[in-house]
Amino acid sequence: MEKVLDLLRQELVSLKVGRATPALVEQIQVEAYETKMPLVELATIASPESNQLLITPFDQAITRNIEKALSLDRDLGLNPVVDGEAIRLVIPPLNEERRKELVKVLGQKLESGRVMIRQVRQDKMQEIRSAFENKEISEDEKFRREKELQEITNEFNQKIAEIGKQKEDQLLSI
Repeated sequence: MEKVLDLLRQELVSLKVGRATPALVEQIQVEAYETKMPLVELATIASPESNQLLITPFDQAITRNIEKALSLDRDLGLNPVVDGEAIRLVIPPLNEERRKELVKVLGQKLESGRVMIRQVRQDKMQEIRSAFENKEISEDEKFRREKELQEITNEFNQKIAEIGKQKEDQLLSI
């Protein structure tokens, strides 16, 4: 369940809060060399100004592919500009409408995290039931483990809610 939280935190970094950080685009998948690869493996990503990212591909042949991938990413909603051998992304200040859009995307990502937590819980519950059916544990032990698992699940759902609240506060603050 800790891995789910780490994954969720990594996804939430990509929701911008008014500053240009390389983490906004690092994990965008780019079609290159007949496969999809994360942008961070194909280019250097720098932030020369607080509202701008400069992406310099290692191989100039994939510049157009990177530009296309950045254009198609709906979560970002940015327009990349090819500037010689590099690609510039200007991050506009967040307006109220865009902030609300980002809060909706945040909600979707949080729900995805909760679903993953439930899936982990369901898998562990099945393991507990299987152990009980195979007479590896007693009925009392089964109930104790199920209760403990539910408490852990509730704890992780609470952590997801806290992470979401912090990120929403960041997005809505001016």
